[in-house]
Amino acid sequence: MTWDAVVVGAGPNGLVAANRLLDAGWSVLLLEAQPEVGGAVRSDREVHPGFVHDTFSAFHPLAAISPTIASFDLEDHGLVWQHAPAVLGHPFEDGSWAVLHRDRELTAAGLDDLQPGDGRAWLELCEQWDRVGPHLIGALLTPFPPVRHGVGLLAALRHVGGLDFVKTLLTPATTLVRQRFGGEGARLLLAGNSAHADIPLDSPGSGLMGLLLAMLGQTVGFPVPEGGAGGLSRSLARRFLAGGGEIRTDAEVEHVEVTRGRAVAVRTIGGERYAAGRAVIADVLAPTLYTRLLERSDVPERVFRSLETFELDPGTVKVDWALARPVPWQVAPDTACGTVHVADSVADMALAMSQVQAGAVPASPFMLSGQMTTADATRSPAGTESFWAYAHVPQHTSSDGGDGGIRGVWDRDDCERFADRMQARLERLAPGFGDAALARRILGPRELEARNANLVGGSLNGGSAQLHQQLVLRPLPGLGRAETPVRGLFLGSASAHPGGGVHGACGDNAARAALAHDRLRRVLPGRVASP
Repeated sequence: MTWDAVVVGAGPNGLVAANRLLDAGWSVLLLEAQPEVGGAVRSDREVHPGFVHDTFSAFHPLAAISPTIASFDLEDHGLVWQHAPAVLGHPFEDGSWAVLHRDRELTAAGLDDLQPGDGRAWLELCEQWDRVGPHLIGALLTPFPPVRHGVGLLAALRHVGGLDFVKTLLTPATTLVRQRFGGEGARLLLAGNSAHADIPLDSPGSGLMGLLLAMLGQTVGFPVPEGGAGGLSRSLARRFLAGGGEIRTDAEVEHVEVTRGRAVAVRTIGGERYAAGRAVIADVLAPTLYTRLLERSDVPERVFRSLETFELDPGTVKVDWALARPVPWQVAPDTACGTVHVADSVADMALAMSQVQAGAVPASPFMLSGQMTTADATRSPAGTESFWAYAHVPQHTSSDGGDGGIRGVWDRDDCERFADRMQARLERLAPGFGDAALARRILGPRELEARNANLVGGSLNGGSAQLHQQLVLRPLPGLGRAETPVRGLFLGSASAHPGGGVHGACGDNAARAALAHDRLRRVLPGRVASP
């Protein structure tokens, strides 16, 4: 059988691409190497039978704001969003908290209690974002160049200071928070959101990332799928199957077959061949596509030269705990938070990130953590907590910024040592945390990659999000769209614009590009060249 399209990889981007093509009337086959769909958006009960833990991604503000995800009406296919009482909290050793609420007035009031004047400054930033944010998000989540949203953004900038606000968007997070706020609470809320990406806090782009996530927290929150992150993936899969699509799991693709410059089929390691009459969508890392799935002769030499400078984002160590009781914070916040950031100060956070960039395992890692039962009561029995934390580590380790015991090979010994380092940070803020743990699971860089081949070395975002690898430069200079040098082959992973995050835009862009090229091919047969 020849399918109109074969999609390689059933992560959220692959699932989105498959659904979009199916909606256009194409016959679509979706192939996934793992036993289940979802990629980095899955959940399981491996840590403890009574607890659901998200294997990778947990909170989904970008999915909540994504027009792509919204277009699929996933609530009709079983998706239910849940929210924690408060979006995000940052605890201090004195027992105080900086807390981000979906209600900006509550956020501002709490920040003003920590530092008079910061509440007003926060609301001013929110008002500016109200003007600019929708256009900026629209521009980020559409193919480059974003003409319609770009025009809207230029018009909105007139109302928020013009080039002065452009400068704000480009200002490094460490500078931006000092300019805007007098107290560490507001500074940490913004800088902590910046640190969700791999952009150093003293580099351009980090301030924009912090603004984006903080403001999303105040508009759509940080929602979670009821029952586990896998609920989002399963709803996409159910929609696809209900429309007549086909999914095959345990089907790892090892080769994309090219004939006369056009992708015509894929082959799996099991020897199966699946023909694609119109398109192949690859939800895989860019280096994987060009160096493993394609023959060298099918890829222009300039692509291989560019791949030499392709940069992965840092590795990750993620630890899941099944807790017999809620996290024993030294002083609990007035409103329980779903996401919790752990760092002593903006300087402490920046130091940890700079150590990772320099190849050193951080001595005091900046940690993102999640109280999942707080966000969704179905995750564990009443009175318990499904909890996780992760921290970034170097892709290539040159030293240990701590006691020297971690070598960076990320075997079981390295992972245990680093998890102990993470847990010690939590114990300072939540005495007795370790005593509350019924079970602990550590997913180091090796384990993450084994569970999802796109998470090479524990990288989560398909490649660095720093400015030198974004927009027209993502994944490679000259290949800033979903098209590849092979006709009929489209890159639909987080390696493509706009990059990491559960928004589906990468897969949607690839599907729409495939549809557009197919229309041109039918109007101008034999005359549509590769880019």
